[in-house]
Amino acid sequence: MSYTGDTSREPADTDIAYRPHAFDPVTQPELFEGVLSRRIIAFLVDALMVIGPVVLFGVFVFVFGIVTLGLGWLLFWLIGPVFILWAIAYYGLTLGAPASATLGMRLMEIEVRTWYGAPCYGLLGAVRAVCFWVSVSVLTPFVLLVGLFNDRRRLLHDYLCGTVVINSLERADALRRNR
Repeated sequence: MSYTGDTSREPADTDIAYRPHAFDPVTQPELFEGVLSRRIIAFLVDALMVIGPVVLFGVFVFVFGIVTLGLGWLLFWLIGPVFILWAIAYYGLTLGAPASATLGMRLMEIEVRTWYGAPCYGLLGAVRAVCFWVSVSVLTPFVLLVGLFNDRRRLLHDYLCGTVVINSLERADALRRNR
């Protein structure tokens, strides 16, 4: 039995083992059109959203250090852990929201889905962020090359987490109407 993407019925236990990917780039090319370039811009927006509050925290610690005659500067060691916690929380909370997208992704009209079509959830969003940062740290920006060699434009961390990034349904509908 093949799965056609119809979510109105509950799949039987035997269907789960044979279910193909929910999004087909051949029959639904509008879901993947321009996704890779939009992901790069979304990343830059999200990087600002993560780095901005950490920089503000650093400025606060600096000023606090001046006010306390240098004693407040002992808090500078917190910047690393605060950065990591804030980044994981940002990605987990935004990807786990109903839009299944970070603020940058919403701006670029893309969203994250699981390989079988379900929306992303908070824990998966946090794990996805960790996988992304680890893969980029090890492989530098070469992780973007993976997206050039597959039809779904999935990157390395997408494969590791079982996710796919698609155009939002509104954008995909607009692209479909323009064809």
